Amino acid sequence: MAKNISIQVIRRLPRYYRFLSELERAGVDKISSTKLSSVMSSTASQVRQDLNCFGGFGQQGYGYSVSSLKDEIGRILGLQHLHNAVLLGAGNMGRAIATHMNFEELGFRLVGIFEKDHRLIGTMLRGITVQSDEQLEGYLLEHEVDTAFLSLPKDSVEPLVEQLYRLGIRNYWNFSHFDIAKKYADTVVENVHMGDSLMTLCYRINENNR
Repeated sequence: MAKNISIQVIRRLPRYYRFLSELERAGVDKISSTKLSSVMSSTASQVRQDLNCFGGFGQQGYGYSVSSLKDEIGRILGLQHLHNAVLLGAGNMGRAIATHMNFEELGFRLVGIFEKDHRLIGTMLRGITVQSDEQLEGYLLEHEVDTAFLSLPKDSVEPLVEQLYRLGIRNYWNFSHFDIAKKYADTVVENVHMGDSLMTLCYRINENNR
C-alpha cells in the first residue's frame, strides 16, 4: 500500500466498508461510482479518486462488485489481522464499549479488562472477568497485547499510559482526552472526542435554523 495516502482518504474507508456491507446484506451485487457516491453523500469523482489511491477496483461500464470491493477495503484496512487489546476502565463508558462493539469484525480481539474501582473488579463483561489495574503489568508480560482502549478520566490516565508504554503498548483507542501522541511520538492514537462531535452537531443545527 502506498505510504503517502492522505488521512482524509483513510478516514473515509470505514464509511465505504460500512455502506458496502449494508448493500451486500440488502442483496446488491454491483454498484456504479455515481450510485455509491449518492449513498456516501459524496461525488462520483471523489469515490473514483479515493479508490484509485489503492489501484482502482471498478470495470468500465460495469461499476464495482459490492462484495469484492467490500472485501478489498477490509483487506486495505487490515481487518483480517486481529490485534489483541485490553480495555482500561469498566465504568459506564467502558461497559458500553465492551458490550456493544463488534471488535472481531473491526480488526481487534478484546482479551482483558482492567479497573481500579473494587466494586467492579470480579464482574463480567463480554465473558471477560474485570481485573484490578494492579494486575495489568503481570497480564501484559504474560500475554501478547499490542493495543489499549482507554475509557478513563483524563486526570487518572497519564500514569497508566506511562506504564503501558513502558510495557510496549504503542497503539491506543483513546476516550480519555489525554494527549498521548504529544508525549509519545511513536504511538498510533485514535482519539474519540464525543463532546467535539456534539458541539459540531449543535453548530450545524444552529446554521440550519438561520
